[in-house]
Amino acid sequence: MRKIAFAVVLFASAVAAAAPVAIPDTPAGHTLKAWLDAFNSGERAELESYIKKYNPAKAVGEMSHFRQMTGGFDLLGVDDSERLHLRFRVKERGGDRVAVGELVVKDADPAMVNAFSLRAVPPGMTAADMNIKVDAATRTSVIDAIAAKLGEFYIYPDVAKKMVAALRAHQKKGEYDAIADGMAFAAMLTDQLRAVSHDGHLRVDCVPRTVKDEFPIDPPPPDDGMRAEMRHENCGFRKVEVLPRNIGYVKLDFFGEPSVCGAVATAAMGFVANVDAVIFDLRENGGGDPEMVQYLASYLFGTRTHLNDLYERKRNKRTEYWTRPELPGKKLVGIPAYVLTSKGTFSGGEEFTYDLKALKRATIVGETTGGGAHPTGPQRVGDHFVIGIPLMRAINPVTKTDWEGTGVAPDVKVAADQALDTAVKLATEKLAKATSRPTAR
Repeated sequence: MRKIAFAVVLFASAVAAAAPVAIPDTPAGHTLKAWLDAFNSGERAELESYIKKYNPAKAVGEMSHFRQMTGGFDLLGVDDSERLHLRFRVKERGGDRVAVGELVVKDADPAMVNAFSLRAVPPGMTAADMNIKVDAATRTSVIDAIAAKLGEFYIYPDVAKKMVAALRAHQKKGEYDAIADGMAFAAMLTDQLRAVSHDGHLRVDCVPRTVKDEFPIDPPPPDDGMRAEMRHENCGFRKVEVLPRNIGYVKLDFFGEPSVCGAVATAAMGFVANVDAVIFDLRENGGGDPEMVQYLASYLFGTRTHLNDLYERKRNKRTEYWTRPELPGKKLVGIPAYVLTSKGTFSGGEEFTYDLKALKRATIVGETTGGGAHPTGPQRVGDHFVIGIPLMRAINPVTKTDWEGTGVAPDVKVAADQALDTAVKLATEKLAKATSRPTAR
């Protein structure tokens, strides 16, 4: 589902080569080194080992996809170091982009991740500009603003009240008093809000540029930068091919907006237009635009079909999503369809999966998905703070509910790295049975 991007986008900036940077011999330093080693290896087993030991809430698919995008990171410097907290700078190996990182760990053995964030340095700024400091007055005003925005917008009013009560309790205990770093403050608030709501879309972000204006509820069309970024990423389509036995394979890592990505989606579906079965690989799909979910799903149905609804609490507004009767090219009506999932499949990736499962149009193969069903919009809560608030919830026309907090369970449960082979085997067997049936006389 659509998640409005309010975090800083990665931008190019020239960086000179630097000598290896010493990592502090502290719990936070050990965790940072473990993350860099696993991330830069690019090996799924290494990523899984790191996640299991240091950050169980993280999805391996998400890390793997980010690794593919960046090519890994070189550590440029550690700018602030305490026993359980680090601020650092990295440069991506696949380009010239630089980001500032913030790591907070729990005092345990191993020192598991309590908060981790990575933000790009925008053009015209330096890493020092990203170092937003907060005082007591700022912390209080941000918390007050978060409380107001949650009460006004969050999809479940009763949960909003519980989150606000939790923040006030943490505030009363003085848990924020020693925090002077804006990114660390935002990360802590995010973790505490999610601990109550269990809502993976909800987050607080600290941004370097001053946020002067309120954000509209309805998102504006993508600007030139967002359009260029989607096109640079080929609108999320990583691979489209025809496997042996005439089985189509479409690997899609996000659902881009149709106004930008419709032609790419049409081309992808055109490439597999004559297959006998089709596999959609969403194991590294983190979400995107519900209209692209609708667009792609429409290729699998011959008649107009009700896919999903989105309900917005603030305006008491319900939007229905049906398959599109008119699409460019040939539809894949009646052929076996499979969707591959992992724990990292999230949001719009889950909507596509859930809709097809509820309508019994596809067999889901892999792992239970991440459990995020609430489209999110940004709201200003300070000069440098924005909260992404889930404004809507999905209502499936078949189940009358959604996958929030539970994820989408597969029909065939296997480890994510075995899902493709399993789906190919299932499709091959199904097609073989179909061709071996005696002809009716």
